[in-house]
Parts: sequence; C-alpha cells; structure tokens
Amino acid sequence: MRRLFPVTDVTDETAAAEGAAGREWSLAELAAAYAYPEPGPEGPAPWLRGNMVSTLDGAAQHEGRSQPISCPADMRVFGVLRALADAVVVGAETVRQEGYRPARARAGFAAAREAAGQGPAPAIAVVSASLDLDFSLPLFSSPLVPTLVLTGAGADPERVAAAEKAGARVIVAGEGAGVDPARAVHALAELGHTRLLTEGGPRLLGQLIAADVLDELCLTVSPMLTAGEAQRIAGGPSVTLPRRFTLSSMLEEDGFLFTRYRRA
Repeated sequence: MRRLFPVTDVTDETAAAEGAAGREWSLAELAAAYAYPEPGPEGPAPWLRGNMVSTLDGAAQHEGRSQPISCPADMRVFGVLRALADAVVVGAETVRQEGYRPARARAGFAAAREAAGQGPAPAIAVVSASLDLDFSLPLFSSPLVPTLVLTGAGADPERVAAAEKAGARVIVAGEGAGVDPARAVHALAELGHTRLLTEGGPRLLGQLIAADVLDELCLTVSPMLTAGEAQRIAGGPSVTLPRRFTLSSMLEEDGFLFTRYRRA
C-alpha cells in the first residue's frame, strides 16, 4: 500500500523506497491513517463515517453483494475501521443480504480499545422499521457485545418483544415506524457510542446523507467495470443542494484507491 495524498516529502521518499507495489501496512499504521477526530474541549461528539466500495462505473454491488468487487487490502481497511468504532450502523436489508455476523474482538486492537474506554468489539446497530429480521441468527443470539436495533415508535410490539427476547437492545429513534437518522445518531451517542461507522447499505447511506448526519466517507474505488443495473453506494431521497466533501487522504494498492473524504 502507498500513500498518494496528502503529498509530502515523506510521502515521496516512502513511495520511492517501496516502489510501485508498495508494502503491506501494519494495523497500527492503518489505525493512525483512519483515526477518529480528537474530542474537543466539550468532550466527545458523535462522528459518523461511512465505508463503502464502488466500481469504476459506480456499482456498489455485484449480484447483490459487495464482496466480488472488494480485495484483501479493502478487507484489511474494513477490519481496521470496525476496530476503531464504538458501533457499526447497518441497514436491515444489508444484514439479510450480506449475512451479517457479530463483530469480533481483535487481539491487535485489544489494548487500544481498552485505553480508549471501548468494549472488546463494536456493537452492531441494525436500522429496521419493520423488524423483519431473523433473531435466531448469531448476530442476535451470540454477539460478543449485545446487538442494538434502531426502530420507530410505531414498530410492531410483537417484533420488538422478539428482538428483546433474543437479547437485542431496542432503541426507539423515530416517530411512526421509521427511524430518524439524526435521532439515531443522538441516541447512540447517549449510550457512549460517539465513534460511529456505517457500512450501508445504499438505502441507509442515502438516508444519512439526506439528513446531513454523515461526517466522513471512506470510499474504496475498485478498478473493475460491471455494467448492469447494480445500486450506487447511496440511494433514496436526493438532497436540495449537493453536499461538498474535502479529500482528506488517499491510499493505493493493486489499483484499488482507498479515499477518505470529510465535510468541507
């Protein structure tokens, strides 16, 4: 892996020494490259980053899954971003399609998480209006950290009871059946989860963008072309004016670009 941006004397010297292929970065180096912002004088504030992958022609999936357009380096970044987070926010459809499992503890991050006051692994926070979820899956039945379910006040009481019986913690974050993104972020922060990561899917990411609660996007650009009618990384409601983000960093390995954009 090579750092392409920001360009500094160190960047140039490192690239020259490593050659075109670069080298595999350590977990500590990746963690430093993707560190969350330091808390301000008033203490930690919620920071929501998204992590997505897209092909050159804009596809976020191939045959319904993101794995075919990913690569080992992308999965290393994926693991590091999870290891840095307090909670991973994900849509119910992505849970169903991707076969989500509980986040696992990683020995390489155990000391850092303990020093940061974090649990052994991030909590998975599933956003679902209908609660149409299989609560017998390991994500609910045997997580290292109890899974959270974000839903609306109008959710089916029987489904709420089923989620709680399975061991999940249900959080009401919206009126009616739907979830209000800003209220969801606030509710998670009240639980101490201020370092937030969302892995989509596209519908959820679109809702977060439309609600203007996304602070950062970590986008892997995959050097592949798929054509077809695959989803983009974000769908759903459009915004009145496009949101402007600023490039914070860009890494490269094997033709894959690992970009990091923040609010302008």
